[in-house]
Amino acid sequence: MVIKILGSGCKNCTVLKENTEMALKEAGIEAEVLKVEDFKEIMTYGVLSTPALVIDEKVVSYGKVLKPKDILKFLNK
Repeated sequence: MVIKILGSGCKNCTVLKENTEMALKEAGIEAEVLKVEDFKEIMTYGVLSTPALVIDEKVVSYGKVLKPKDILKFLNK
């Protein structure tokens, strides 16, 4: 599983990455978590509002910082 955090590197992006790592640890799931800060690459996902959460190349959330319990819902699908 590959998870990407799309954003400019702002505080919200950092918090989303930390919350994602907490959710993964709680679920016992191993995944590669990448931060994508390149605007051109972010645009390829059609995301206009960051931070965004991408799981296995599917955008599951954008424009908000999810809590770990919310991220778990996406990981368990």
